[in-house]
Parts: sequence; structure tokens; C-alpha cells
Amino acid sequence: MAERDQNTRGGSRDGGGYRGGNQGRTREHAYTPDLSVEEIRFSAPLDPELFNGIAKRCAETIGSNDRRNKPSQLRRFYDELVMWQTKVGTDEARFQEVRPFILMLNAKAAYAEGRQLVDRNFVKLLERCLRQAEDAKTLGYAKLFFEAFLGFYKEVRPSENT
Repeated sequence: MAERDQNTRGGSRDGGGYRGGNQGRTREHAYTPDLSVEEIRFSAPLDPELFNGIAKRCAETIGSNDRRNKPSQLRRFYDELVMWQTKVGTDEARFQEVRPFILMLNAKAAYAEGRQLVDRNFVKLLERCLRQAEDAKTLGYAKLFFEAFLGFYKEVRPSENT
């Protein structure tokens, strides 16, 4: 009887129970286009479409992956970027002091990608924005670009909470 109970409860004798592996995680099977980030430039003169057409194209591409890039995840990166931009303001010395911490957002994005929370396109977008932020002024542009991107992203995925 004890043997039967173990078998009916999924014990190890009949091979039931957790066996490890990649259970519960799914791989992306749908095609997601590759995002081109070369148009994102924060150097003068700014492209008139930087906060409009370019941000919209990025939002459409990243928003097309419905398995990753949840608005709450993207919002966390934006919130941290805003925090750093607020701390820096227009102070160049302060920017140079905190730049390593700003660039650490790339590591956080890579971690989120490894956990399948964001995709490669979002990682590329964030990395491009952070690399373009070379001083306090361009950090402000990075924040504004991300803000515009999130606005268009909400248009692409309106039913999800941010």
C-alpha cells in the first residue's frame, strides 16, 4: 500500500516530480525583426525625427515581441535613467563621477535578457542610448528619447499596464 501511495503521489519511483531543466520557460518562436539603432544620435545637430519617427520605429519593433519587453520591465530602466539624469542635472563633474553607474544599466539589461524579461532589441536600444550619453546634456537627450520611446510603446501595446 505504501508503494502504491508513493506512485500515485508522483514520487521518485515512477519518475514523477520535478526533474530540473527549462520547465515553464518558452523560447521565442515568432519572428522578431532586428532593430537598427544607428539613427539614434545625440550629437548636434539633432535629427528632427529623433523623438518622433525614430523613437516610434524603435517602439514598434520592440513592441512586436509579445513574449518579452513588458512595459513594467522597460519602465524600471527608464525610472533609473531618470534618477541618474536628475542627480546629474547640468553638472559635468557629477556626470563623470556617476557615469560608471549609468553604464551599469547595460549589465542590468543583459541580466534581464538572460532571464527572458527583455529581448536583444531592447538591450541594443538601451546600450546605444547610454553610449551616446557622453556628457550631462546628452544624458538629458537619452532620457528624452527613452520618454518618447515609451510614449510610442504605449501606443503599440496599449492594454498592458506600465
